[in-house]
Amino acid sequence: MTQVWTNWAHQQVCVPSVIEHPGNEEELREAVRAAAQRSQTVRAVGSGHSFTDCACTDGVMIDMSAMQRTLEIDQAGGLVTVEGGIKLHALGGPLAERGLALENQGDIDRQSITGAIATATHGTGARLQNISARIVGLRLVTAAGEVLELTPESDLDAYLAARVSIGALGVISAVTIQCVPLYTLHRHDGPVPLDETLVRLDELVDTNDHFEFYVFPYTSTAITRSTRRSHDEPSPPPQWRRYVQDQLIENNVLSLICGAGRRMPRLTPYLNRLMTAAVSPTDVEDRPYKVYASTRSVRFTEMEYAIPRAVAREAIERVLALVERRRLPILFPLEVRFAAGDDAFLSTAYKRDTCYIAVHQYRGMEYETYFRGVERIMDDYGGRPHWGKRHYQTASTLRERYPDWDRFQAVRTRLDPDGVFANDYTRRVLGDVAG
Repeated sequence: MTQVWTNWAHQQVCVPSVIEHPGNEEELREAVRAAAQRSQTVRAVGSGHSFTDCACTDGVMIDMSAMQRTLEIDQAGGLVTVEGGIKLHALGGPLAERGLALENQGDIDRQSITGAIATATHGTGARLQNISARIVGLRLVTAAGEVLELTPESDLDAYLAARVSIGALGVISAVTIQCVPLYTLHRHDGPVPLDETLVRLDELVDTNDHFEFYVFPYTSTAITRSTRRSHDEPSPPPQWRRYVQDQLIENNVLSLICGAGRRMPRLTPYLNRLMTAAVSPTDVEDRPYKVYASTRSVRFTEMEYAIPRAVAREAIERVLALVERRRLPILFPLEVRFAAGDDAFLSTAYKRDTCYIAVHQYRGMEYETYFRGVERIMDDYGGRPHWGKRHYQTASTLRERYPDWDRFQAVRTRLDPDGVFANDYTRRVLGDVAG
């Protein structure tokens, strides 16, 4: 029976020859081994939350959703080992019960842990690295059906390559995460003049544990989100208040406005100013897994670039100017976040403190004009695209942006010489395996 697979945004579609659902590592090994023996390619998928075709295949798709168990918790050392299919939203509560938490997290928690690390998914915080940087060990199933235990001590290059690999090295069956003692987040959201935010940008980033902001094109107001951490007991707001803010305002109202803008694009500047004017200051105080993630029920497509933090203001101003100069009907805000550098070969924050600029377009609306224009701006700063979000780069344009590109490729050739884990996306952005 033909099985059609689509991603979260319903914008990527493929028809795998078969979709396997292994329930444990041994079943995963057998599925990979059998596919390789049939000369079929293999791609693993978690939640399908990427906007690119990175999970698509006409070969064997490995659906990891049946592998979501917690395998071991070292409470004293903060080390937690989980199966590769576990979803980020399933980690928060159990970790909190043991007095632990993830050090940082993005604003979406629907992804699997391995999907998040494979694409260098991140949160925000100038002193905090992305999620993959907290992986201290992993188990990788190779095309031969072997399981490699990768740590800095066992095989440093393979470990640094596998932490962010876009699934090109094998299928990760389990990861060990370095967690931190449970903490509380105190978050304040509020509108601030954009000019003031940009002038004070370094101060705001450096004096908050987490800082990010949003700005709708055609407006002059930044919607800032400043968050500090403590070990105080939280005083969470009533659930109804979070529901009103997260669902009714940030999703239902946004959906109505975007629907109106899609029908009447010329109203975009007015609608964006209306949306910005509706924002009022809000405060949230709770455990991290209840604060980091936002509800996202409005469908969209997205591009995000990682650039050196030092050029953040200039790049932001150029993107906003691009929209206004071309009168583009963009109904979603720019999202601006920050992260510390790390050492995974294909991490978008590899060895540099990073500003992330994300741009979006509402479903059903033309986006390529906007995204290509933004990408040309990001190219000027050596921008690295988020591996799970739309972009138009190729291996030839990306190679120079990653200082240890060749070290990654050497690991890829060693672990997957026949290209079992390749697909159209990896061939486009990584090139063919040099085996």
